[in-house]
Amino acid sequence: MGVLLARVTRGGTMRQVLHVTPVHPAAATGLVTQVYQQMERDFGMLAPPIALHSPAPDSLAAAWSILRESLLTTGHTGRRTREVVAAAVSAANTCPYCVAVHGSTLVGLGGRELAAVGRGRPDEIADADMRALARWAGGDPAVPAPFPDAHTAELVGVAVTFHYLNRMVNVFLPPSPLPPAVPARARGAVENVTGRIMAALARRTAAPGLSAPLLPAAPLPADLHWASGQPAIAAAFARAAHAVDRAADTVLPGPVRELAEQLAATPGAGPTGLSAAPWLDAAVAPLPATQRPTGRLLLLTMFASYRVTAPLVAQVRQTTGLDDAGLVRITSWASLLAARAAGDRLSAARPSPDGVA
Repeated sequence: MGVLLARVTRGGTMRQVLHVTPVHPAAATGLVTQVYQQMERDFGMLAPPIALHSPAPDSLAAAWSILRESLLTTGHTGRRTREVVAAAVSAANTCPYCVAVHGSTLVGLGGRELAAVGRGRPDEIADADMRALARWAGGDPAVPAPFPDAHTAELVGVAVTFHYLNRMVNVFLPPSPLPPAVPARARGAVENVTGRIMAALARRTAAPGLSAPLLPAAPLPADLHWASGQPAIAAAFARAAHAVDRAADTVLPGPVRELAEQLAATPGAGPTGLSAAPWLDAAVAPLPATQRPTGRLLLLTMFASYRVTAPLVAQVRQTTGLDDAGLVRITSWASLLAARAAGDRLSAARPSPDGVA
């Protein structure tokens, strides 16, 4: 079923992506081909949240690597547990696309009560352990990490991955994974079928570490210390962080980068209320006028990605001349910066290792 699904969904995957043109499998070469092959083998299809990165092969490999090693591989926790984290983070980030996908997968894996995670109502979950896990993943400060230290790398890894992917999905994909042509009365039935398919794919297993050759080795940054307990996850996040940072260096203005890093490290930063405009105006005011659209895009991607609009993306491209690869690289960097900060908050304080992952 996996091979057939991969083949029949390729066209839909390409058509869903907004703002950039993804690389079609027939035109893929080099690193893009390697990632596509791994994705179809291990995930069962060219998932749009990953394929949207394909104009920037380094960002593509980074996104695939952290998703594969945190969500798909065998480890201490099962896929249902990890999907609870994915759905809860997606609900907290107002990412309806990811909520639909991972909520449906949960329904297929563990019963309809787990769909409450995707609806942002974890208190409706009957299983107390899953309820606590969903509340922790959703950022409830009153709930400490409800799992042993041995599970930290996997579950914080999934949370960081989806803090990252939610932002990229909100910028580059529509609100629903279902085609607009599907009538409203049929959507429930289609979602049920999708859930069964995704659950069947989720029951497959993948060996850890096979994404490592996609990117060069790199040291594990201090804010990713939580990954140190599992070498494959540590390697994936260290290599991805290095690749995304290096790619952004080529296209991201220094003042914009410094502003984003400063705000990422500021507790409680970000817009509040119904409009982000006053906060954004004040935040980007110190930037040169030509860099303010880029600043707006990156800060919204970090703090309220569901508020990114097509006119803002067009303005950034007009003022910067960025091509598809450049646009993916700067939003990827901002998304990972915010995701790393979220992971640091979710994880327990542990010493970070030295060495190369």
